[in-house]
Amino acid sequence: MSKDENALHIKVKEMILKLIQSGEYMPDTKLPTEAEFCEKFGVSRTTVRTSLQQLALEGYVYKQQGSGTFVAGKKVKQKLTSTVENFSEQVAMQGKNPSIKVVCLDVIQADSFLGEIFELEKGDPVNKLVRIREVNEEPLQYEVAYLPWRKTPGLNMKACENSLYSLLQKEYDAHIKKTVEYLEIVAASKEMHEMLNIPVGSPCFSLETYAYLEDDSVIEYSKTIFRGDMANFVIERNY
Repeated sequence: MSKDENALHIKVKEMILKLIQSGEYMPDTKLPTEAEFCEKFGVSRTTVRTSLQQLALEGYVYKQQGSGTFVAGKKVKQKLTSTVENFSEQVAMQGKNPSIKVVCLDVIQADSFLGEIFELEKGDPVNKLVRIREVNEEPLQYEVAYLPWRKTPGLNMKACENSLYSLLQKEYDAHIKKTVEYLEIVAASKEMHEMLNIPVGSPCFSLETYAYLEDDSVIEYSKTIFRGDMANFVIERNY
């Protein structure tokens, strides 16, 4: 793609996005066809197709085989820089109904990877917590968290339906000092398809988190998958 073509598809993408954000194209409604967009904007089908592909990757639209391209539902904003409000509070402030479902809580043996993270011997017990976070009864996040048993013995399954970090502080006097997080875009696997009710291959965000205590030891390692069609992250920097 030439420099001019690249600039053109970005411009068309922004025009379509503006129409979505203005409400001209409402959530879960079908967008015009590629041919109709070509006529509307006076550009080639390749430019329109590239623009729609980019919007799909960013989660603003989704494609249904044989039916066309549709506008994704309004995204849930989450502040990566905020440590004051937890998931439920952030979602509730947007006028939505949050809930957390615990899929399972098991005690497993540490492998070499978890052993290195938590400074454990291979085979030492580790809590494995699997949860799904929903917004208006629609799955948004699929999370698998690991916590060393020696620091979180008898972790309560029911209590994990609320803020995990608040639970750690209250029940184990474990105060989170900081988290280090790694965010990337991934394609939905079969497991993600089953947990989040999305097609295999759908764009998702993957957030890998290491939570540290005051003594700089790791209390939790987790990997969370966010639906790309529902998640929107806000990063605020002060200078």
